Amino acid sequence: MIWTVGLSLLGLMALSLPVGIVLFLLGIGVGEFYSAFPLLRGLGQLIWSSSASSTLIAIPLFVLLGEILVRGGVAERTYGALDTWLSWLPGGLVHANIATATMFSATSGSSVATAATVATVAMPQAERLNYDPRLFSGAIAAGGTLGILIPPSINLIVYGFLTETSIPQLFSAGLLPGLLMALAFIAVTVVICVLRPALGGPSRRFTWSARAASLVQLGPIVLLFGVVIGSIYAGWATPTESAAIGVVMAAVIAVLFGTGLNRAAMTEALRGTIRISAMIMLVVAGASFLNFAMTAAGLGRQLTQLIEGSGLTPFGTLLLVIGLYFVLGFFIETLSLMVATIPIVVPIMAGLGYDKVWFGILMIVLIEMALITPPVGLNLFVVQGARRSGSINQVIMGAIPFVLVMICMIAALIAVPGLALWLPSIL
Repeated sequence: MIWTVGLSLLGLMALSLPVGIVLFLLGIGVGEFYSAFPLLRGLGQLIWSSSASSTLIAIPLFVLLGEILVRGGVAERTYGALDTWLSWLPGGLVHANIATATMFSATSGSSVATAATVATVAMPQAERLNYDPRLFSGAIAAGGTLGILIPPSINLIVYGFLTETSIPQLFSAGLLPGLLMALAFIAVTVVICVLRPALGGPSRRFTWSARAASLVQLGPIVLLFGVVIGSIYAGWATPTESAAIGVVMAAVIAVLFGTGLNRAAMTEALRGTIRISAMIMLVVAGASFLNFAMTAAGLGRQLTQLIEGSGLTPFGTLLLVIGLYFVLGFFIETLSLMVATIPIVVPIMAGLGYDKVWFGILMIVLIEMALITPPVGLNLFVVQGARRSGSINQVIMGAIPFVLVMICMIAALIAVPGLALWLPSIL
């Protein structure tokens, strides 16, 4: 049954069917062929129970928060402000790409949305200042991946919901690794541009008065992040309530510090929110039904017996799982990869003694790597779409140094679990 389910999952996805539908079909197949109980009769109740959680309301709210900031023109002004602070470094405007992606990761919760936002704003600047397209576009694709690691992360909300893990703990666990990766991205860019100056662009210096004036644009975003995340850890609001507060603040910021929110901009923000949220909820409901079917059919028990009989140590099993995600990340979209594997992998890893919060952050870093590795790296296509010229191979080549940074972060999380567990332990 294990191999049948795995091959069926890959085969159905290869047909380019919607991932949520694939998960439902696989769950129905498992129930029909491997269970003595009529599992399909519980489909309606299971869809309702998996969708009625108040925790999941945070997903459309965080998506709307990011959409409002993008449609309200806040992204462009934030990018310009960060340019004044970071363009003196070797690599010039490339650092503004990474820093802007980091800041919007702390508000949007979505990697693809973050990459699309920064690419739309930055690409015209690259052409105007004659930057090398490889490193410039690769930095945007890599910076966008931070959207699912730095809180508030939609993927961490889904992970917490499916594994019954504290979402505030996951948020705090992702903060330090996310910031360290952003700094590592900047450091790698500096090293590359010192060794190969032609890959960067002109370093520009601004006066301190210009930098001070730019804080007017940066301050509201920092305040928004502080209120949304701070209200959760202060115990004043749940993640869902803090997301609602963030939406109101984002609207105010767009009106006061952006280009405003007219009817057309708000309509586009709502449409984008509905489209993204519907896709996520279909995947979550499908994953819940597949998990129910596999549990009823005894797949989890078979996997446990298979691993125990393999003779692998817990560390060997961890390396096997990392290799599995690394390979599957080449072919399966990231959220789909998460929800399809969490019901199988997480119980096994927890049974071997690994902390679910720590493993969640490790999984997210592996998922991030899948976003910038071909042939299905979504961020690569998002950035290439914003470029509208050149080959996607340039984006792929530019992302390679940042993939190496992610591999180093995976090794660091294994060697020093406190990178993910220190903040949850004190908060």
